[in-house]
Amino acid sequence: MIDYRLYPPITNAALNELFGAAWDGHQERDFAAQLRHSLLYVCAYDGARLVGFVNLAWDGGVHAFLLDTTTHPDYQRRGIGAELVRVAVEAARPHGIEWVHVDHEPHLAVFYQRCGFRHTEAGLLNLREM
Repeated sequence: MIDYRLYPPITNAALNELFGAAWDGHQERDFAAQLRHSLLYVCAYDGARLVGFVNLAWDGGVHAFLLDTTTHPDYQRRGIGAELVRVAVEAARPHGIEWVHVDHEPHLAVFYQRCGFRHTEAGLLNLREM
């Protein structure tokens, strides 16, 4: 049984282990600054093992931004990612959030559509390329 927790104490080691398993080319990093700027984040646990994570950043107003939806490869295709998104979105409502945005790669479009997101046009500027 997977346990979903809103902003539990989380270590860099646990997040880096999850991201290292789930994302090709992940470089270990310190998540502290990112989590300090979050409205909330949700972790999924199988017992004591971190198996999923999603972060909800915000603009200080009515917009929030879904980031880093991650499920450990051993646990994918079980609905954990969708439940992480659902829990995050529902937890955002009491904070006055009206809009939740997500940027994603094309292969994730169906996943986010199933989570209730609709396609919109958006712009993106990579400052490293300027």
